[in-house]
Amino acid sequence: MTLRFYDSATAEVRDFVPLEPGKASVYYCGATVQGSPHVGHVRSAIVFDQLTRWLQYRGFATTVVRNVTDIDDKILAKSEASFAPDFTPEGTYIPREEWFALAYRYEQEFEAAYEVLGVQRPTYEPRATGHITEMHELIARLIERGHAYPAEDGSGDVYFDVRSWPEYGSLTHQSIDEMQAATDSDPRGKRDPRDFALWKGHKSDEPETASWPSPWGRGRPGWHLECSAMATKYLGPRFDVHGGGLDLRFPHHENELAQSTAAGDGFANFWMHNGMVTYEGEKMSKSIGNVVSPAEMLALASPRVVRYYLGQAHYRSVLDYRPTSLQEAAAAVERIDGFIAKALAKYEGRSFSGARGAQDSTAIAPDAQVPDAFAAAMDDDLNIPQGLAVLHETVREGNTALAAGDPVAASRAVDAVLAMTRVLGLDAAGGHAPSSDGAAHHALSALVDAQLTARAAARASKDWAAADAIRELLAGAGVVVEDSADGATWSLAASQPARTNGTGA
Repeated sequence: MTLRFYDSATAEVRDFVPLEPGKASVYYCGATVQGSPHVGHVRSAIVFDQLTRWLQYRGFATTVVRNVTDIDDKILAKSEASFAPDFTPEGTYIPREEWFALAYRYEQEFEAAYEVLGVQRPTYEPRATGHITEMHELIARLIERGHAYPAEDGSGDVYFDVRSWPEYGSLTHQSIDEMQAATDSDPRGKRDPRDFALWKGHKSDEPETASWPSPWGRGRPGWHLECSAMATKYLGPRFDVHGGGLDLRFPHHENELAQSTAAGDGFANFWMHNGMVTYEGEKMSKSIGNVVSPAEMLALASPRVVRYYLGQAHYRSVLDYRPTSLQEAAAAVERIDGFIAKALAKYEGRSFSGARGAQDSTAIAPDAQVPDAFAAAMDDDLNIPQGLAVLHETVREGNTALAAGDPVAASRAVDAVLAMTRVLGLDAAGGHAPSSDGAAHHALSALVDAQLTARAAARASKDWAAADAIRELLAGAGVVVEDSADGATWSLAASQPARTNGTGA
């Protein structure tokens, strides 16, 4: 077994050799909670969830950190603009929704989206505002080493001196002179327009609650500083993987790397970046009106289908959304579920090692392994498309085994399919199949079976109109009926396991 991942810093696929044998440490950038989650946020979370699940499958004890940026210029601006102005008797402005309340509200939206799409909770999920002390310590180290300086204009700002660090630009392979100026603070106190803010002095038009005392005056942290402080707090001065969306490479990750290594930390051994999501080949933009949110996708399809769609491309590639994308993903999920359903229906009562419970990962045999071809694809820079090809080929082989009446081969295929869906997180997304022992499922089975019994009677008497009407009635309720030589089976579209009616209907 040799895991290989693409390292953005070296621009090559390298062998993954953990810093500590048997363990893997991962930090990936979470949300800046100034608005509702967009599809790019969720794709990134799914990508690094897939990475984590594969590392765990390969036997690594993983420590995963996903931060929450809960203080930032945009958060303060949205808080101020959230309602009509209100003032104290002294004329001080009071936002109707405090910045921290707004940040927490959006943080909960992110958490809900992560949960419904089956993204595992990280080991630690630190908030920036809880790590001011660590940020002060990092700034002090940089000043002491000659790589940071307080602004001379008395603003209270502290800047990183990019020209003091010869390796600045190494992550994105740029020279300083080709870079754009940093726009994260007033340039008047800077030595170079590209110097970026480590600490932002408090401004009179900002809430007092959005500032903390520091050796350089009251203020708040710069965005880039936050991640460096939190990553090293929980993972140490050097760790295995730092991840995030491709749009974060510059300036965010470039600045993280510079300030951390200039302070003496080894920082990340691998930098992994996921590609963007486009709409029919164009960048998603609110001004164009082609943005599709996770909530809109979840209104059109089950969480498992949405997760399948967002996680189906190679993580480094662009994922293009089209109006038919979710339909195609639903069809793929239905093929997987259909096989499991038919296997359960045909061999109910036989001893499948892992089939009972369909999408319930706890039902998988303890020693169930993914196919070698799937493992090889995942080891090769997390090649999800190739892994999905193996998954669907296994489904085809399983269906062939069912048609041939071979329960042993069918059982092997069931275990392999369930092992792969577990690794891909498809068993964890909300809306998956309920346990076959659930009271609600039993009630639903009784009602649908009664309809299928009536349909069987209509077909036996050649009342095709009545039989078709029952089928259409069930279809309208989201119940898909499939006829075979062994009788009729049913499933709930794209998410539920089929049951046999046992009537030959």
